[in-house]
Amino acid sequence: MLLSILLILLLVVICVLIHFEALNLLTNAIPKIKASPRLSILLGILGCFGAHLLEITIFAGGFYFFIQQETLGSLLGGDIQGHGLFGTPSTGFIDSLYFSLTCYTSLGFGDLAPTGWLRFLAGVEALTGLLLIAWTASFMYLEMQKHWKVK
Repeated sequence: MLLSILLILLLVVICVLIHFEALNLLTNAIPKIKASPRLSILLGILGCFGAHLLEITIFAGGFYFFIQQETLGSLLGGDIQGHGLFGTPSTGFIDSLYFSLTCYTSLGFGDLAPTGWLRFLAGVEALTGLLLIAWTASFMYLEMQKHWKVK
């Protein structure tokens, strides 16, 4: 149990550090490019998007690791419409990536259901995603303030 909690906290710390470094890099790189305001904002958005995709992939690795341990939990799949019995285990990395994406964005899940420690990891990822997406929104607001011209 303690090892599971430590692994989940490690995933959060890694993602927060990646996000910090990505925003720091963008803060320093955008002014040096000397591009139009539109291109500068586009660079900021694409950089943040890339950071979020990397963080989602890291959490997906955590899901995949937990699933492979078999005692820590699994992802159970149902039919496409979300009704029907859950029971078919999803063990591939692509399923972990999809599930991570739905958790990180707080989209919610219906076609895959976590069991065991994956339920806790899903909740922690949703909270982490919410915080990092809000951080990105704040960062982009500040960048827009620098480049927005009122006529």
